[in-house]
Amino acid sequence: MNINLDIFLTFAKIGTFTIGGGYAMLPLIRREVVERKRWLSEKEFADALAISQSAPGVFAINISVFTGKKISGTKGSLFAALGSTLPSFVIILAIAMFFTSSKENPVVNRIFAGIRPAVVALIAVPLINMSKSIEFNRYTSLIPIVTLLLIVFLKISPVYLIIAGALLGLFYHYFKKSHRQ
Repeated sequence: MNINLDIFLTFAKIGTFTIGGGYAMLPLIRREVVERKRWLSEKEFADALAISQSAPGVFAINISVFTGKKISGTKGSLFAALGSTLPSFVIILAIAMFFTSSKENPVVNRIFAGIRPAVVALIAVPLINMSKSIEFNRYTSLIPIVTLLLIVFLKISPVYLIIAGALLGLFYHYFKKSHRQ
């Protein structure tokens, strides 16, 4: 099979069968690109996740574009983005046509109420699995705690913390690189 078609079909399948958006897609994306297809290693997936969360735009599309680019260059990223977005577009269009006539239907409301806890679980599972693959030490384990405290108590925008984290990461990378030479 053509690699670009494979990329498209893989991300179209993920986009079609995932309810709840980007974070709910994580277990499926990880299973497909790391375990089944072996397009990314566990570390590359964690890096792609960090980059995708930091970049502007829709998280699921960002990670699909990153994966497609790594596998097949610009063409791969286009096929991955199309595969990620097309099913959602078609599904939302169908729901919009259906939902306007049934938004007060108690059965429909119960279905959506039942889906919510499942989406929370779909988000929690990949976070737990990825935390096992990330190398924590006494410094890196403080980052999420300090970030939470800064957001909750000092009301610092997460945008500024993401920018600060990216800058500190770059500084740390170049600092370590200069001391190795």
